[in-house]
Parts: sequence; C-alpha cells; structure tokens
Amino acid sequence: MAMFEVSHPQRAGLLADAPRFGLVTAFFARLRNRDEVRRTRDALSLLTDRELDDIGLCRGDIDRLLH
Repeated sequence: MAMFEVSHPQRAGLLADAPRFGLVTAFFARLRNRDEVRRTRDALSLLTDRELDDIGLCRGDIDRLLH
C-alpha cells in the first residue's frame, strides 16, 4: 500500500498577501489609466481645429470622449 503525505507549505511573501496585492495592482492600473487619459487630452488639445476636423472631432468632443 502506498502512503502519501499531503501537506501544504505555509505561503510567504507576496503570495500570502494576494488579496491585498490585487488591490495594489488595481490601484496602480487606475493611476496608469488616469495618466494615459491626461496625456491623450493634452495631445488632442494641442491640435488645431483643422487637425481635429480631419480626425472627425471638435474641441467639445475631447472631454466628452475621455470621460
């Protein structure tokens, strides 16, 4: 008869904090997203009305699209 010992080692480090680590990851993802939206808004704001029209936008569309 074969005998197997089933044990689960104590998790340590980041794995022990997996739920909190997920929250931290989500927090930094939101920061990156907010920064990307800000950079996109800034880049679109630098375009002339003619350039915005070329891509099918007007000044009023910038904030509406990014919210």
